[in-house]
Amino acid sequence: MPRVSSYRRRDGTRVRGHYRSRRPGGGRSRRPYARRRPSRPAASERSGWWLAGIGGALAAAWMITEFVQRHPVWSALIAVGLVAVGIGVLTVLFRARARQAVAERERARHVGATDTMTGPEFEEWVAGVLRRSGFTGVRVCGGAADRGADIVANAPDGRRVVVQCKRHGPTNRVGSAAIQKFAGTCRSIHRGEICVIVTNGFFAAGDGLRLARELGIGLVDRSALAAWAHTGSTPATITRY
Repeated sequence: MPRVSSYRRRDGTRVRGHYRSRRPGGGRSRRPYARRRPSRPAASERSGWWLAGIGGALAAAWMITEFVQRHPVWSALIAVGLVAVGIGVLTVLFRARARQAVAERERARHVGATDTMTGPEFEEWVAGVLRRSGFTGVRVCGGAADRGADIVANAPDGRRVVVQCKRHGPTNRVGSAAIQKFAGTCRSIHRGEICVIVTNGFFAAGDGLRLARELGIGLVDRSALAAWAHTGSTPATITRY
């Protein structure tokens, strides 16, 4: 849009002029170049690759057939060598899996493996001990809102079992407060008929043990857990309730 401005010359004459306003930055604005999209290969090109692959496979099959017909002895030796290599590879894989399975079984039966586990890993480990001992319907349900029930299962006689897992170090102790808290939720909330606390540590002597006997809470410490995992026999502290 034109604008009008005026000024005076040295002789006093007043002069008016018309000027056209320019855009900021000067010059005309240029349109940005459109970004060119990558072109997809045409259908004819894709079909050409397929045809080339099929042709190559047919040519390879023809060459192998010709070699077998012209050199039957060498072909038989090569086939036997390939079979031997395949058998060797499978044997190595099977042996590696067998060693891994043995190591996992030993780990599942040794309480020392629990010292490096996390809380959820320890719950899964205890659940495996329950399954090997004849408990059915074993389910790990531990979490932030479990209200003390880390594992629920059915005993061999059909009673409902509620287990709380306490993963500690070998020198840590589970006190009476934890036992009392679990006793308040095991039967009233989880409808447990057999309530058990399992730890890879030990329980504090004194009020905790007396409270567990009075409330009918089975306690499985590190020693009892080690024997349970190794033999598969349920501890007497559980079966007596």
